[in-house]
Amino acid sequence: MSGGEAFSAAAGERALEEALAALLPAGIRAACRAIRPGDAALLMPQEAISISARKDRMRDASGAARHVARGLLEREGVSGSPILKTAAGAPLWPNGSVGSLAHDDAYAVAAVASMASFAALGIDVEPAEPLAREVAEIVRIADDVLDGVDVIFAERLLFAAKEAVYKAVFPRDQVVLGFEDVVIDLRKGLGRTSRGRIVELAFCLRPRIVVLAWERA
Repeated sequence: MSGGEAFSAAAGERALEEALAALLPAGIRAACRAIRPGDAALLMPQEAISISARKDRMRDASGAARHVARGLLEREGVSGSPILKTAAGAPLWPNGSVGSLAHDDAYAVAAVASMASFAALGIDVEPAEPLAREVAEIVRIADDVLDGVDVIFAERLLFAAKEAVYKAVFPRDQVVLGFEDVVIDLRKGLGRTSRGRIVELAFCLRPRIVVLAWERA
């Protein structure tokens, strides 16, 4: 990575960290990292074995996300714990912790909290760009409420919100949900699944679209 690229990555991380800090409820920690070539080396040996992805870019993203998450866990007093990938594809968190990982092509994000306060946690990150029309037609359903959100980003935000809700509830329910199984009300800041779970939402649109979903204990 050149000096200019390193400066740009660091500046992007700072901007996204500030945006994350502004949306976090008390008790949840979140952070980010610009994905760099070679970040796969950040994976702990046990993590590297559990992750089946072979492409360098995907392993770099996994390394970046887990590096961020372990740093957050250390601030919670949990250190040295690998974050393995389960057979279902979800990260396996240390006892007493809940968390979530996500990445797009450029940035990895992670969120963690104590199970004493939060029963479920999900996060997703997307570029601040319009969602492709063919994807938007699949994601949005009649009950979704997008009032008050910039129409340019509304459907991309909706996509991220449904992903964050799914990540939050899957470890508890172990049920695969489609976009049609998650209703988002951005006006109220809530997500509801077809199985009756209701989670709270917070989001930012810049410098990336990030959605955080949580259910209190």
